[in-house]
Amino acid sequence: MANVGFLGLGIMGGPMAQHLIDAGHTVALWSFTADKADKLAATGKATACKTPADVAAQSDVIFLCVGDTEMSRECILGAEGLIQKAKPGTIIVDCSTVSPSASKKIGTTLAAKGIEFLDAPVTGSKVGAENGKLTFMVGGKKEIFDKLEPLFKNMGELLYYCGSAGMGLNAKLSQNMVLGSLLQAFNESMVLAVKSGVDPELMLDILNNSAAKSTFISAKAPMIFRRDFTTNFSVKWLEKDMQLMLDSAAEQNVPAPITAVSTQMLRAAIARGYGEDDIAGSIRLLEDLTGTQVKAKS
Repeated sequence: MANVGFLGLGIMGGPMAQHLIDAGHTVALWSFTADKADKLAATGKATACKTPADVAAQSDVIFLCVGDTEMSRECILGAEGLIQKAKPGTIIVDCSTVSPSASKKIGTTLAAKGIEFLDAPVTGSKVGAENGKLTFMVGGKKEIFDKLEPLFKNMGELLYYCGSAGMGLNAKLSQNMVLGSLLQAFNESMVLAVKSGVDPELMLDILNNSAAKSTFISAKAPMIFRRDFTTNFSVKWLEKDMQLMLDSAAEQNVPAPITAVSTQMLRAAIARGYGEDDIAGSIRLLEDLTGTQVKAKS
């Protein structure tokens, strides 16, 4: 069993930390919302800490899963961040989806203190986190990845070692790049079909039995039909990921026109008030604009 730390106890991080506790590890916890750490600490061999630095003082391996690049940087390098009390040889694993270039800089700063670092963003959404079936895409030293495989397996079932620092993030963001544009294509096509008079459930059946079949769409469409936009992966976080890919594309001089349009449509959905809802709820932007609602007949 290991002395593990975990920062960030939201939709994804909370279940991930719970799996580590259930596996019997001694876990030090911290959250931006203190009562989340207190409640989780009561479920096993876990302690709620006041700062990320306090987590580092108690841990040999620390995972974090927070919302964006600035949150990650502050948790790791801030005045009360992990770097303040982490011992040389400590391993920090950032499961957040953040800027690859910023993550590499964080890793360089940690290396100067003798602290190991992996970028290890996850996919699988809320259900995958709760069921311990996440997919990890990991960048950093291969020997550190191999050493932590048992801990990763406590939280997920698919592990991809992608290469050097930042490669896990590049892989994760490339996946979300496809997902975001696929979502936009579905939103447009389904609103158009319904406005034209096609039954949405019939349209989905056609899609599911054609070359346009997508497991992602097959999962999200029923949520739309029953008007259930309970958050598994929010519009605001997908928009954030798409913008990160546009930033990365700009750094490498790669055109990404479809991603740019999809990002703007997600941003418009956020402006409309749908940012906290599940990404399936982004369809309401086009519904509002066209006076159409994509829903089941009964």
